[in-house]
Amino acid sequence: MTELAAYTGLFLAALAAATILPMQSEAVLVGLLLADYSPWLLLSVASAGNVLGSLINWFLGRGIARFRDQRWFPVSPAGLARAEGWYRRYGKWSLLLSWAPVIGDPLTVVAGVLREPLPMFLLLVTIAKVGRYLVLAAITLSWA
Repeated sequence: MTELAAYTGLFLAALAAATILPMQSEAVLVGLLLADYSPWLLLSVASAGNVLGSLINWFLGRGIARFRDQRWFPVSPAGLARAEGWYRRYGKWSLLLSWAPVIGDPLTVVAGVLREPLPMFLLLVTIAKVGRYLVLAAITLSWA
C-alpha cells in the first residue's frame, strides 16, 4: 500500500502543479527517485498527472472564454489581449514552454481560449512535460 500511496501522491502533485494552483511536483519526484522507486514508472505517473492538469487548463480556457466580458473575470481585457497576442505571435510552438514556471500554466489556458486543436495541444504539451521530467530524473540519478 505504501508504493500505491507514493505513486498516487506523485500523480496528484503533478496534476495540481500543472493547473493554475501554485504547486510543484519536482520535489516529490526527486524524493521518490532518491527513495529508489522505479524511475520509469515515476516518470510515467508524473507525466500523466502533469499532462492531465494541462488538459484541465485547456478545457477551462475553452469554457471560460465566453465569460471574458464579465466583471468577475479573473484577467483584465488588457492582460488577456497581451496573452492572446503573445500566443498568436509564437503560436502552438509556445506550448513547448508549458513546463516552465510562471508562464507554462497560463499558456495552456490561453491555448484553450484560442481553440488550439486538442491533438496538437496534447502532442506539444506531452513533449514538454515528459522532457522536463526526463531531464530532472537524469540529473537526480546521476548525482545519487
